[in-house]
Amino acid sequence: MSPTFTSFEVRNYRIWFAGALVSNVGTWMGRVGQDWLVLTVLTAGSATALGVVTGLQFLPFLLLAPWAGLIADRFPKRRTLLLTQTMLAVSSLLLGVLAVTGLAQLWHVYVIALLQGVTTAIDNPARQAFVSEMVPNDKLANAVSLNSASFNLGRLIGPGVAGLVIAAWGTGQALLLNTVTFVFVIAALLLLRANELKPAPLAKARGGIREGFSYVRNRGDLQLVMLLVFVLGTFGMNFQITMALMATKVFDKGAGEFGLLGSIMAIGSLSAALFSARRKVPRLRVLLISLAAFTVVATVAAMAPTYWTFALALVPVGFSALTALTTANAMVQTRVAPEMRGRVMALYMAIFMGGTPAGAPLIGWISETFGPRWTIGIGAVAMGITLVGVSVWLARSQNVRVSYESQRRPRVRVAVTSLPTPATAIAPVPEPAR
Repeated sequence: MSPTFTSFEVRNYRIWFAGALVSNVGTWMGRVGQDWLVLTVLTAGSATALGVVTGLQFLPFLLLAPWAGLIADRFPKRRTLLLTQTMLAVSSLLLGVLAVTGLAQLWHVYVIALLQGVTTAIDNPARQAFVSEMVPNDKLANAVSLNSASFNLGRLIGPGVAGLVIAAWGTGQALLLNTVTFVFVIAALLLLRANELKPAPLAKARGGIREGFSYVRNRGDLQLVMLLVFVLGTFGMNFQITMALMATKVFDKGAGEFGLLGSIMAIGSLSAALFSARRKVPRLRVLLISLAAFTVVATVAAMAPTYWTFALALVPVGFSALTALTTANAMVQTRVAPEMRGRVMALYMAIFMGGTPAGAPLIGWISETFGPRWTIGIGAVAMGITLVGVSVWLARSQNVRVSYESQRRPRVRVAVTSLPTPATAIAPVPEPAR
């Protein structure tokens, strides 16, 4: 088995990956369909309305994170996922029916977006932590990266298919097709062999939320990762909005070209996920370098003069952003105790996605005030300032040394000699046997 796909040696993970892949394609179809419904059917291209919809989808990540994480650690994750996936399928069906029948109104989209946000807030930490119950610890970093590859392969295929379906039959049909894809991930969950799963110890009923906050508060390494992810997620990862605005308002394109942008960007994201899957241990230097690269290429994308130069710039944007996110996710998952993983991942996702409720409306306002190009430029500026601040702090407080080696294979080394890693952290993931 290639080191990139070593987790496929586990039967349960193969089944889960296949079902999740089909569902991810549908998820991206649903996102494109929802955005197109808001921009072209329910409003006259309102960036503010689109920002509100996006904000409502991600607001629950911020508000419900402590309880969502406790649910992931308190109840069997497989059962939780079956419930959340069923609820998401029902909400997708409702929006599709409203769109097909012509009864959809903007407030309908707002309500459904909020309901889906609540469900996804509960689904996400359980889904993230469930991976560790399917694969052994030495394959966990690889499985996390392959999950990102699945998500981004869905992003590669889904928007393009959505654009074709919308152009041929309409927005409602794309939303209904998304509903069908939920059947695959539900079937995958039902087909898993329970005796081959390794459930983590369930959290106690009382004090679990406070215990989760205390655990993260005492982990400086996790706090550093979460800070970087917060800035990237809040200001730099609003591609759902930025691509729609750039396609419609800057380059005057239609549904097909809008969907194509998501697929082109996913080429870089998928490549990054597969590249990350080959790394046995996630490292801080990879996270910092990828964020620096994102700052540069996002600036280039913001200044792209034509539709096609913008589309091409999205490939390195997707590569750098996904490399950073995959590395950060794997760093967190491999460094926490199994019984705390759900709560820590809930806080991680709240910090990453919870900034979107504030960021999305802000991005919409920036577009209408300064122009759509600044919806991308603001992410580059915010990430660049944060990296400078973090670099200064690491250099002064944590005795970080940065060196560049040019002989044979050039590489950058980031050595942190005093970043706090308390005894509660689990041991580094060992290299898999060859």
